[in-house]
Amino acid sequence: MDWLEVRRGEAPLIVSFPHTGTDIPADIEAQLTSSWLARKDADWWIHRLYDFASDLGATTVRTTVSRSVIDVNRDPSGASLYPGQATTELCPTTTFDGEPLYRDGPPDETEIARRRATYFEPYHAALAQEIERLSQLHGTVVLYEAHSIRSRIPRLFEGELPNFNLGTNSDASCSPVLAAAVEAACKNSRFTQVTNARFKGGWTTRHYGRPGAGVHAIQMELACRGYMDDPAEPATHANWPAPYSPVQAEPMRAVLTDVLKACIAFAQSRDLK
Repeated sequence: MDWLEVRRGEAPLIVSFPHTGTDIPADIEAQLTSSWLARKDADWWIHRLYDFASDLGATTVRTTVSRSVIDVNRDPSGASLYPGQATTELCPTTTFDGEPLYRDGPPDETEIARRRATYFEPYHAALAQEIERLSQLHGTVVLYEAHSIRSRIPRLFEGELPNFNLGTNSDASCSPVLAAAVEAACKNSRFTQVTNARFKGGWTTRHYGRPGAGVHAIQMELACRGYMDDPAEPATHANWPAPYSPVQAEPMRAVLTDVLKACIAFAQSRDLK
């Protein structure tokens, strides 16, 4: 499965990249209203932003397939993660801005099931395998979901999103000690930070986070302006996606390095309180 990238490390940390992919099979792309729209909501350049994770000994799991094909961070049953709020589905039918993705109607149940079997299930089998492997080595493991989003999307949230948006499923998916350590790393910077606000963690965080069993899961949603140009006006072909900016990204990378180190230190402490 050349679309599934697993790079093993020995530290008690897994960094998951579910939304950085832009690959779309030709048969699916032929059904879409726009190839650009289908890639618009990718977590642009996030795997590059975190490319230091392997140097810390973290395991990384990434799909190169676009979230518009299937979103591996959604409930496979199709249930909404945020009832009553705008969001996208397991196999999205619109962009974050509400633009339709399909010309002649969304995928049917048979097609959704096919995509689940082809992409969703192998991705989560890989995550589960790495969690089990590292649990056997360390006893305690942190699963870190790495995400990003445009700073302004009126359909999803009001105003400008904070730089760091930590989700712990309202404190159910990880120890408060871990959450506090990550918050401290973020707050010890010039960036803004919030916990369990608009983004509380996707299906992966909620599904795997079992603090009592030694698996602590968190989601970090970054506002894109921390590492690339993020237009104040609506995203268009002309301004989105902007290139990755190493100079712009360096201060955020420094904070994220402290964040991942804090995750490893927490797991190594065996503090399950």
